[in-house]
Amino acid sequence: MANVLIVEARFYDHLNDMLVAGAKAAIEGAGHTAEVLTVPGALEVPGAIALAAESGRWNAFVALGVVIRGETYHFEIVANESARGIMALTMDGVAIGNGILTTEDEAQAIARADPAQLDKGGGAAKAALAMLDLKDRLG
Repeated sequence: MANVLIVEARFYDHLNDMLVAGAKAAIEGAGHTAEVLTVPGALEVPGAIALAAESGRWNAFVALGVVIRGETYHFEIVANESARGIMALTMDGVAIGNGILTTEDEAQAIARADPAQLDKGGGAAKAALAMLDLKDRLG
């Protein structure tokens, strides 16, 4: 049984609630345990995962959050840099599923976050578990 840490960038409460629900359902449905750690924004997610990975308390990680395009370049910075940070950790052997949504508007975010629709939180959790399985098999 794996212990999985869900690291959520809680900016849009209603969207994060759906992402976390989907992730927890996928993790617990696969027979594992899940804990949730909340950080201020998507840029803080990779740093929090890096710190948590060093502790050795968790086997895998799920990165969750929502970045909705606004009127400034900030969207690109947050979307690109959070993904880059997560990818760097993955390349270092940390089992992570990336469920940070980057959307044009709230309607797209709802469709992706809702467990009854696209369930990207659940998908990210399944990806984290698949990466953990791969890490275990490749030793």
